[in-house]
Amino acid sequence: MSEVETEVVEAPKEAVEEVTTEAAAEEVTTEAAAEEVTTEAAAEEVTTEAAAEEKAQPETKKQAPDKWGIAHIYSSYNNTIIHMTDLTGAETVAISSGGVHVNADRYESSPFAAMKAANAVVDAARTKLFTGFHIRVRAVGGVGSRVPGPGAQAAIRALARGGFKIGRIDDVTPIPHDTTRKKGGKRGRRV
Repeated sequence: MSEVETEVVEAPKEAVEEVTTEAAAEEVTTEAAAEEVTTEAAAEEVTTEAAAEEKAQPETKKQAPDKWGIAHIYSSYNNTIIHMTDLTGAETVAISSGGVHVNADRYESSPFAAMKAANAVVDAARTKLFTGFHIRVRAVGGVGSRVPGPGAQAAIRALARGGFKIGRIDDVTPIPHDTTRKKGGKRGRRV
């Protein structure tokens, strides 16, 4: 057998260093490019998110000052009437009664009818740009009942759910401070 001579050729150290430096430089460049791509993608996502938020929130110009009114609720055992006016009480904004929204007379004072009437008033007030109102609840009073009817509470709830600011809630039932005479005469009502 013959011996095969193998020569080991050594490359110069400088060439090896250049090759490894070039490979390292290429790796750094590709890493930097990958970082740039991911940074650009992240920037695009942030930009699209910001644009979506801007579209979701329309530009708010100067907000108009709050426009307040008064909701007068007259609630007896026969009907519920909701009358909304401006703060002076001179101009009627909207008016609705329970009898408008139900067919039978016995349901005029019901909570359902009062709620429907309040929703009608809320819709009308919203179109006239009212933002809040005070509530005045009135029962029959005088020689009649001083307790509001069953529709008063339902009307107040419906007004509160309408999205308006609620100021004061007052009871303005007229109460006599003297001896107001009840109808029926001296001997009372004869049935």
